[in-house]
Amino acid sequence: MQVDQFFASLWDVYTQVAPQAQRIQTLFTQQGEQVINDHIAFRTFAHSPIALEKLEPVLESLGYHAYGAFRFEGKHLKARCYKHESQTDAPKIFLSELLTEELPEPCQAIIGQLVAQIPNDAVTGPEIFWSKCLWQPISEQDYVTLLEHSEYAAWLSTMGMQANHFTVSINHLSKTPTIEQVNQLLMDEGYTLNQTGGLVKGSPELYLEQSSTMADKVSVTFAGGETRVIPSCFYEFALRHKQPNGELFDSFIEGNADKIFDSTNTAS
Repeated sequence: MQVDQFFASLWDVYTQVAPQAQRIQTLFTQQGEQVINDHIAFRTFAHSPIALEKLEPVLESLGYHAYGAFRFEGKHLKARCYKHESQTDAPKIFLSELLTEELPEPCQAIIGQLVAQIPNDAVTGPEIFWSKCLWQPISEQDYVTLLEHSEYAAWLSTMGMQANHFTVSINHLSKTPTIEQVNQLLMDEGYTLNQTGGLVKGSPELYLEQSSTMADKVSVTFAGGETRVIPSCFYEFALRHKQPNGELFDSFIEGNADKIFDSTNTAS
């Protein structure tokens, strides 16, 4: 599979549950902008058939290599980022996984039941990244239990394997070249933005500024037939700054990413 086909398939699945992303992209293109994707992100379960180390070879087959590792103690996550070896404009990829063993025992048991349903050979190619839930619907009570201890776990239990966000590269915008202008445009259009730590995460001094919408909402049906409207996926915006060596910063910042994760929180 070609890289452009990979991202086109991801975008098709993503915009089904995050229609705001398509509308925002259209908003930019109608202003004459070319919307370039800075990066996308995925969430998964550690110690599972879809753990980070199982998924990484698929990214490598697409021409990606890892170049950074991160740890989010408060959210019980670890992550790696990837960039393409030859296509400099190809979006970067941020892949995180939940360290289930750090959660309370009831959460471990619930996630264990989900993971046990995933085939050991689930990862066979790029399509794993838009396979969604590889387990039967979770019960509403189990969802609530996960939600109490980990928004990430609750989200993953219902949304599964798919891009949880795409990211507009502000560096490639001409009409709204600052993150403040982008945020104002979105708020003027009625979009709700992630306020955790302020509208802008990061700073020019850190060489990376990020903001994001709050996730769209979708209705899910639980194992007992109950339905609930929950957060789905969101759209992010990133502005990268030049480092002292003259090169654009191309990695990620744990403090920023930790706040961006909150874009799928249910309290919005």
